[in-house]
Amino acid sequence: MTDNEKQRVTVEIYNRTYHVIGTESERHVQLVANLVDQKMNEIHDANKQLDTASLAVLTAVNTMNDYLKLKEDYATLLGSLRKKED
Repeated sequence: MTDNEKQRVTVEIYNRTYHVIGTESERHVQLVANLVDQKMNEIHDANKQLDTASLAVLTAVNTMNDYLKLKEDYATLLGSLRKKED
């Protein structure tokens, strides 16, 4: 498979099947789907009354929060490395 060649990967997230089309490897797509599934189940365990749509939104919010924290940490580390190089 070339870098731009798209493939279809079937994944299961929160007991539903989805077909993901993209250029990432099947292994990567499965990993992402598994992490989303884990996060949805984790949030559901703490908030059993949530409907699936609310659960999906909270999962997205939690995931984006984690992403932004990691991005900030990366920027801080990159800044530290640049200071050491000077």
